[in-house]
Formats: sequence, structure tokens, C-alpha cells
Amino acid sequence: MIVLGIDPGTRITGYGLVCKKDSGLHPLDYGCIRPPPTLPLPERYRILFESLETLIDRHCPDVLSIESQFVLKNAQSALKLGMAKGMAILAAARRGVPIFEYPPTRAKLAISGSGRASKWQVQKMIQTLLRLPTPPEPEDAADALALAICHIQSEGTRLCMNRSEALFKKKTLTSPS
Repeated sequence: MIVLGIDPGTRITGYGLVCKKDSGLHPLDYGCIRPPPTLPLPERYRILFESLETLIDRHCPDVLSIESQFVLKNAQSALKLGMAKGMAILAAARRGVPIFEYPPTRAKLAISGSGRASKWQVQKMIQTLLRLPTPPEPEDAADALALAICHIQSEGTRLCMNRSEALFKKKTLTSPS
């Protein structure tokens, strides 16, 4: 399974691709998309959208894991962030890639065991989990990798729960009355 994690933003959008193979996690690619800040917002959104489509076409992820939006004090900032997130969702939807959203605290919890981990703690844990020579930079790329790993761990939990439910149903159906 290949998961594309996205940490959306109008200035910097972090991305991270992680492959779950056998019992290990393997980094495929990570980095940031940085549209020139001098461009008008519609042009920055176009650059984000086209860059994300290129990433999806290149790596063919099975799933997109994206940070769920939290409400900022500034409504304009929240709207801009929502538009950047929309570009990622649209790029994935156009390619038929399923989309899952996770709050930042859940991604941090999946990586470090604490939903309040610092950016540096997340970077160091990602380095350890993916056996990288250095912590992933910038922070946005590390956050995107955390979102990808969060989905992989969540998917494993869902599979275990589904197996348990199936066994329970099978036992109750075959149990003598």
C-alpha cells in the first residue's frame, strides 16, 4: 500500500509518500510545493493542483491522507487553507484516489505517542520510523509523512477490528442455541 500524506498550505504544502511493504514502512518521496508568494492566489492554487496531480501520476498512491482543517482565529487564513486543501482533494478525486482526513493531534499521536508532540519530536520520530539519515525537512514534509504513517496505522487497526467482528459474527452464527 502506498499512502500520500498532504499537509496543505498556500505558501508551503508538504507531501510525503510512504509504502507499507510486508511489515515495514518505506519512504518513497517527500518534500514541499512552494508556489511563488508574489503570484495571485488563483495562480498559487493552480500550481498546487498541477503539482499534486503530477505527484499522484508519478507514484500512483492507493490513498491520500490529508490534515483536517482546524479553525483559525483569522477567517481569511482559514478560507485560504481550505482552498489549498481543496486542491489536494480535487487532484486525488480526479484520479480516483480515496481520501482520508486526520487531525494534526492524531498524526502526532500515531508517530510519537503524544498528540502534543513538538515539530522537532515528530521529525525525529519520522527519522527513526523510516530509517532516514537525517530528520525530514522542512517541517511540512515531516507532517505529511506523519499523516501517511497515521493512515497506515489506522488502516491496520481497522483491519484487525474487521477481522474480530467477522470472527464474532461467525461464532454467533455457528454457536448452538
